[in-house]
Amino acid sequence: MPAAIYPGSFDPLTNGHLSLIQRGLAIFDKVIVAIATNPKKTPFFTVEERRAQIRQACDDSRVEVDDFQGLLVDYAQKRRVGVILRGLRAVSDFEYEFQLANMNRKLAPDIETMFMMTGEDYFFISSQLVREVASFGGNVEGMVPDNVLKALRHKYAPAKKKGHK
Repeated sequence: MPAAIYPGSFDPLTNGHLSLIQRGLAIFDKVIVAIATNPKKTPFFTVEERRAQIRQACDDSRVEVDDFQGLLVDYAQKRRVGVILRGLRAVSDFEYEFQLANMNRKLAPDIETMFMMTGEDYFFISSQLVREVASFGGNVEGMVPDNVLKALRHKYAPAKKKGHK
């Protein structure tokens, strides 16, 4: 299969995301990791930081890193990609992902959504949870790639110096 778009905030990139990218590459010739940007939200890492983190962690020429605003199906049509790759961690993800997939199908019937179960080692990991644990000085080693771990420690170091826990 030619290509799939793997969309998300990747704020930060986790080992669960990496697992899905690697497994996607076993099926598709190319995986476009598409960072969704929402002007109404304030991300922890900038789009540029997330791009660099993903590129460094995904050392494969078949992985392209891009970003987009707006509807995912519009982005997919613009890129001429007919498959959206999504990960499912738990039953709670399914309901939301099912709604998204059906809305996307209604908006763009020519685009398919493919779900992959997250590996058992990563089903409990989410970017939000990683940020929260890291913000309290918790060890997130093994949950994120080494370059992201270093970036998290660097971002949270100033808070620790000011006496925050």
